Amino acid sequence: MYVEVREINKTFGDFKASDHVSFGIEKGKLAALLGPSGSGKTTILRIIAGLESADSGDVLINGKTVNRLSPSERGIGFVFQSYALFRYMTVAENIAFGLKVKKQPADKIKERVAELIGLTDLTGLEKRYPNELSGGQRQRVAFARALAPEPGLLLLDEPFAAIDAKVRKELRQWLREMIHKVGITSIFVTHDQDEAVEVADQIMVMDKGRIEQTGVPYEIYKEPKTAFVAGFVGNPVILESFEGLKGFEKGEFTRAIIRPEFVEAFKSDNPHFKDIIPFAQEGVIRDILFRGSSLELKIDVGGVLLTTHRSLERRPVEVGEKMNVIIYRLYAIQGNETKLLENQDLKKIDPDNKRMESYLYGDGGYFTT
Repeated sequence: MYVEVREINKTFGDFKASDHVSFGIEKGKLAALLGPSGSGKTTILRIIAGLESADSGDVLINGKTVNRLSPSERGIGFVFQSYALFRYMTVAENIAFGLKVKKQPADKIKERVAELIGLTDLTGLEKRYPNELSGGQRQRVAFARALAPEPGLLLLDEPFAAIDAKVRKELRQWLREMIHKVGITSIFVTHDQDEAVEVADQIMVMDKGRIEQTGVPYEIYKEPKTAFVAGFVGNPVILESFEGLKGFEKGEFTRAIIRPEFVEAFKSDNPHFKDIIPFAQEGVIRDILFRGSSLELKIDVGGVLLTTHRSLERRPVEVGEKMNVIIYRLYAIQGNETKLLENQDLKKIDPDNKRMESYLYGDGGYFTT
């Protein structure tokens, strides 16, 4: 592992910011620390950078314990949420700043700055000042400045937080491609699950100062190990009881977590779903939200408000309209234990979920009523 965090503990007064936090990141990988505000992710980032001291535990970079090293001795580049660019320096001067501090030769500085200007798509902006740049351009300058001294590790604290939604989405892909192109090991902090899933090679989900789960994005999304991860990732609905839902036996579990993609709503006159109508429950549309590429429906099923998505290619629906609703799986929760349950009524006619997948994703059903 290029970066290793071992049993890090940090307390601020009565607040436990880091509680036995441990993880490792391979060289060249882009990892995300994901969690809500106050979960401890920025504290861990600052401890790795040397901007905070841990109460106990170790940080290793490239096999070397760096606990006693200053931030400048750790070989780290840091991109701050606020960019932290120097207002009275041009783009080129901002990028060159760290190299000048290290007293690099002028010709080497000029060569490195030109290289990074091209790498970060800032050509033609060299003589502009930060207030003459867009948010996305300022973030690229901050990224180039952090890379200029050729650090072994790049840390980014909420790097897209100050940028508008459209530019933020563009920068996510740009950042992923750039970091893989440069080959630098990187860690970024975010509370945005979409951002983490789209950008990161590895995700560490944090809550209350602890690592809840570490894994690749697919694992975090599809195989949540704890109740917190299941409830934090995927925009789910959390139910205190699921006794009234068809096809599921409560057993020892008390609560349930249902994601929008686990729910299908359709009209009774839709021939595509005729085989599963006996297993559906009646629901009433309470709200409809336009999400650009789809509609988000809020459907009341026996007093339980569920969320599902509906393609714009299907016929329009209205608030108050009755629908048939199938829930084909859910996460059952007992304490911190999470278990994926399949709809047992559907299993009787569709043991391998082949027909259900066909209903949801193919055979023309997606474009019908």
